[in-house]
Amino acid sequence: MKDQITRRGLLKAFAHVMIGGTLATVPGYLYTTELEPEWLSLERLTIPIRRLPLAFEGFKIVQMSDFHLLPFTKIDLVREAVAIANKLKPDLVLLTGDYVLSIVDSIFELAPVLATLDAKNGIFTCLGNHDLWTDEAVVRTGLEESKLPLLKNAGVEIGSGRSVLYVAGLDDGWSGNPDLSRALEDAPHGAPVILMHHEPDFADVNSRDGRVALQLSGHSHGGQVRLPIIGSFVLPEYGQKYDMGLYRVNDMWLYTNRGIGVIAPPVRFNCRPEVTEITLVQGR
Repeated sequence: MKDQITRRGLLKAFAHVMIGGTLATVPGYLYTTELEPEWLSLERLTIPIRRLPLAFEGFKIVQMSDFHLLPFTKIDLVREAVAIANKLKPDLVLLTGDYVLSIVDSIFELAPVLATLDAKNGIFTCLGNHDLWTDEAVVRTGLEESKLPLLKNAGVEIGSGRSVLYVAGLDDGWSGNPDLSRALEDAPHGAPVILMHHEPDFADVNSRDGRVALQLSGHSHGGQVRLPIIGSFVLPEYGQKYDMGLYRVNDMWLYTNRGIGVIAPPVRFNCRPEVTEITLVQGR
């Protein structure tokens, strides 16, 4: 929690600098607090996956992360994100944690909206640090009541026979007890593994296993405020090395999603909230 407070303090300090600089205009203030935090971006990318079965060529995954519903992020933004996702007609939806910020009961408003996501092969979730910092049991109950499967050091097969993907989720890396070996113990031999892990910087550890083809993470929000050339200089623990976008970590791909919601101060600059569409293709 001390790291979280430090991060918020730095963000507030930077916000004050902006207010004292060129963005300290009414249009600048409104843009960073009202427009960009609500201006969803659809990010589309294609990732080659080694040993991808031919049946999964063109398989579409939608990833969303870091909703942080209330007090800053409102449910209408989530509804808009869900509408964008459903128009993509995904094969699979993966939600990579931090459903709440500080009001844990907001999960009971959020989860039913997320349950309206429509994917041929279902929706799966993992937990983030804020879900544990508030009340993990309440967050889990909210997800369960809306029939949103939680993968906590566990996995599930997608497909059948030789045409199988294995989707796994780890416990939160900051405050939980992630166990990759346990999560992959039922993975069919040779099946490509898509791994949800909230904090991206654990990619250095997860990539050593050799079975994970793609890790999907969130957590960093991209820093919320990014300057040209410099990027973001305020990032959370375990979200500092791989803060936004696509990376190659050893033989594993990593994608870090900028998230839907925000933490305090609720500003975004050059770092829009996102819905991500990932198309899998065969690769070496």
